[in-house]
This record gives sequence, structure tokens and C-alpha cells, in this order.
Amino acid sequence: MAGQDEHPDDAPPTATRSRSSSRRAQASFIRRHKAVTALLGLVTLLALIALGGVLFVESKLGQIDHVDVAGTLPEGERPDKVPGQALNVLMAGMDNGNGPSIAESVESASWEPGQHRSDTIMILHISGDRRSAYVVSIPRDSYTTIYDDKGKPAGKHKINAAFSLYGPAAYVSTIEHLTGIRMDHLAVIDWDGFKDLTDALGGVLIYIPETVHKGSDVTWTKGYQQMYGKEALRYVRTRYGLAGGDFDRIRRQQNFIRSIMTDLLEKGTLGNPLKLGSVLDAVTRNLTVDDQWSSGDLRGLAFSLRGLRTNDVTFLSAPIATNWNQSISGEGDVVLLDKAQCADLWEAISQDKVAAYADEHQADQLPSEDSVN
Repeated sequence: MAGQDEHPDDAPPTATRSRSSSRRAQASFIRRHKAVTALLGLVTLLALIALGGVLFVESKLGQIDHVDVAGTLPEGERPDKVPGQALNVLMAGMDNGNGPSIAESVESASWEPGQHRSDTIMILHISGDRRSAYVVSIPRDSYTTIYDDKGKPAGKHKINAAFSLYGPAAYVSTIEHLTGIRMDHLAVIDWDGFKDLTDALGGVLIYIPETVHKGSDVTWTKGYQQMYGKEALRYVRTRYGLAGGDFDRIRRQQNFIRSIMTDLLEKGTLGNPLKLGSVLDAVTRNLTVDDQWSSGDLRGLAFSLRGLRTNDVTFLSAPIATNWNQSISGEGDVVLLDKAQCADLWEAISQDKVAAYADEHQADQLPSEDSVN
């Protein structure tokens, strides 16, 4: 579905630049990676580590690729780490289009602007006591100052232009400057591999509240539908024809992740050894994280979260002030975030007090599965 109808108006502006030290610092980002949203990959991986047996999982962790971020950004200009044990993970679901993979682009001598775009932007906040987690989606068309891979301001654009123009480190720097929150880790994926994990899980059960016709070749009938591979990818990436556009798509993505979490954590999906192996391969072969996130750290986090269930995870969206305003930029439709309410959200995350914020902003939470378009 990539390249058909999802990005007609949001390609970032053209830029020409060279990459030398940042290229060398990111050289470990060396293979094309294919997975679902980074959150889905992380949730699956953590569940597998906690439930699948240490020795079996250990043999697969080495397949995960790593990319350097900390080495390219000036430490003194990044936010302070959140005190205590709370953890913030920045995630990106990428659209690589028809050109070379992100890995190939990073490995080459230059980064071609517009070739890779961050289709999905999420912050995963894990509470210090490990009893709850929060997923905050940021609309990809949010209009803000973006930063380059050295942490320097590079003009105002749609937020997804940061990765497209300057790469992973710029993406981290832009989100940190927007929120004032230190991103402890980064996870990056390519939407092209979404079907790998979906199929490895034997499909994903999604409730369709009203019958939907997508073009002339796809109909999603009201009720529960088992979605596989390309159909599932099309479901989570569609925004045209949805009343809320990109905001309804964000809800679909969150709803899909919630369904996967229920299967993994509460329905015994991983009790089948063959499925366990297939799912683990689909994740570890394709997921890329920052080079500060070691296998030992992943194991420790997984075991600390082994009591977490779907009801312990709250899905939120960054509050907006204006939906689509074409008058303030030459980049097509953009989103203006609600600065005051976002400031409250960012503060709640930085203080590990998201529960209180979520209770006060029920409208920004993901509704029940039968209410997601």
C-alpha cells in the first residue's frame, strides 16, 4: 500500500547535505529491517523474553540491529534523564517507499531527503514501578521546529520531516526538543515487514463497527475480522475515507496493537512452540534499537514487566489545537498541537504521573474496540 494514497501531500521539503562523522557513528545500522510498528515489535519481544524461555530467546537477541544516537547528539543539550526507574522509548514506523532501505541509505555517503518517512510516531512510557505503561501517539503532520542529527534547529516543518531529512538522531532530537523529555531508547521499523509478524501470529482479530468499502477490491464487514499480512497493513495505514483522517488512523494503529497485546499476554498465543519460534524470528530479525539498549537490558525489562496485562496499558494521543491549517506553511495540511495541554502531558510523563493526566483527559484515550472506525 505504501506509495498509493498515503503520502500525496506530505513529502518533506528538499534539502542537500553531507554526512561524515554521523554516518560513521551510525554504521551499525546495517541491514534492512522489516516489522510492524515499533511498539508492537517491542511488546512482542518483551512478552517472548518473559514467557518463552531464556536460552531459546537468548539465541535470537543477537539478530536485533542497533543504531547509534547518543554518539551524534551533544549530551549537554539533551533533557535530563527522568529520575527513578521510569523509562521512555521513542518509536517510529517507517515508510521506505520504493528506494533503498534505511540501512542502505545510512551506510552510503549521503542521506537522500524524502526517501524515508516516519509514518507512525509514538512514545512508550513505562512507569517506575512497572505496574503500568502509556502509549502516546503524536500526529505525523504536527507542525513544529525540527532538529538535525547534530541537535541543531533546522526550520519549522511537519514533525515527520526530521527523520526524512536527517535520520534517526534528528528524529530523537526533534521529539526531545518538542517535549522536553529524555528519550531513553529508540526503536525503528519499516512498515514493509508488517505482514511478517501478523502472519507469524496467525492473523489478528479486529472488530469492525460498520461495514467499510476500501476502493473496489476490499470490504471489511461489520463484526470481528481475522486480518492477515497485506490486509492488516492496509487496515492500519488507511486514513482517506475516515471521518477523522490521520486521527482515526492513529486509533486504528493503537487498537491493532491492543488486540495483539491481548493475544500475547492473555490468550496463551505463545503456548505453541512453533508459533513462538516464528514470532520471535519475525521480531528479532527485523527490529532495530539504539546501541545503548543491550540484550541484558531487554531481558531485565521484560522480566520486570511479566505481570503487565492489556488493561494496565493506556493509549493516548497528543492533544491538538487545530486539525488542518493550510495557511501557515507550504507543506500542505498540517496539525497544530495544543501547547498548553501538551505541556501538561509532557510534564506528567517527565514526572511519572501519567495516570493522573489520563484520568483528567478521558477524551484523549483510545475508546473500546467497538468504537474504533
